[in-house]
Amino acid sequence: MTDSHVSRPTNQTHPMVGVIGGMGPDATVEFMQRVINATPAQDDADHIHLLVDNNPKVPSRIKALIEGNGEDPGPTIAAMAQRLEDAGAHFLVMPCNTAHYYWEHAERAVAIPVWNMIWLTLNAVHAAVPDARIGMLASPALRKIGLYERYADDLELTLVYPGDEDALLEVIRAVKRGEKRHADTLNAFNRAAEDLSRQGADVLVLACTELSVIQESLNTAVPVYDSLQVLAEEVVRAVEGVKAE
Repeated sequence: MTDSHVSRPTNQTHPMVGVIGGMGPDATVEFMQRVINATPAQDDADHIHLLVDNNPKVPSRIKALIEGNGEDPGPTIAAMAQRLEDAGAHFLVMPCNTAHYYWEHAERAVAIPVWNMIWLTLNAVHAAVPDARIGMLASPALRKIGLYERYADDLELTLVYPGDEDALLEVIRAVKRGEKRHADTLNAFNRAAEDLSRQGADVLVLACTELSVIQESLNTAVPVYDSLQVLAEEVVRAVEGVKAE
């Protein structure tokens, strides 16, 4: 992975960040709120210009990758990237882990940088805990396609997954249905974290942005790295760095 995967904006006084969103809608709104919360602002004008395509009509990643009978999301993601570039975005982010299977579709479709949240997240873990054993709280699709493994192997990070991935997938689906506070949903979320702790995880990674939406309900002593928070903080750091130049 090269620096081009997370190229910082240059020569722009107020970079516009394009967001390939809607996967799901709650996660996109959560990302926007995290960016707002992380931005040192005294007034409206101090905040970051986000240009958001919150498109819930992107074909299902679960149907395409797990069930094997869904429409390919790649062309829709590429078209979204093109629209955001045409609208003036200086770089693009995609606050959905599983959608990064189609990251190259977006990258090939535009001339501006498309950041890679998977790479950013694993680098954040590696910087803090080299050789970490990472407990993955994620859709089963991620393990099936080896999405995090593509980058974890280069960093000598070990990934482990919950034994009952179907139960965690149901948590994700419940959040998509708006059932974010149901006891069964939250209990299953915490059982998955407990399983990973018993497997010796040094850290947990929230590798599904639906799980980021309910992060506050996670009760664990194991350090947690939230991919959505990592992305939000990196966006703020990059844009604030440009403003300071």
